[in-house]
Amino acid sequence: MKNILGLVLGLCMLVTIAFARQEAPKRLYVVTYIDVFPAFAADAATQLKQFVTDSRKDPGSVRFEVMRDVARVNHFSIVEVWENRQAFDAHLALDHTRRFREKLQAGLGSPFDERLYNILE
Repeated sequence: MKNILGLVLGLCMLVTIAFARQEAPKRLYVVTYIDVFPAFAADAATQLKQFVTDSRKDPGSVRFEVMRDVARVNHFSIVEVWENRQAFDAHLALDHTRRFREKLQAGLGSPFDERLYNILE
């Protein structure tokens, strides 16, 4: 009886450890580099500020920041953290994201440089 009880407890511990080790969906980190024509920099900055405000409200958004290059005021970086890839993909499909990208397209000096990352574990 003791052997059976020990076996059952051992199996319960293994199952508990296995469930604890199951990884939750990994957070997704996105860095997007945006270069616009210099004459379009002020308008782009305004659009980016609104995009940040809208995107921070999206489901699964953990953090959303935009930065401007110190030396080149027409170069911007967006740094995003999402709960998972699905949340980011849903964000891309939202109207405000599509409208932002379409509106910014006319002033782009080069295509969006969007890079997706996970934490190295």
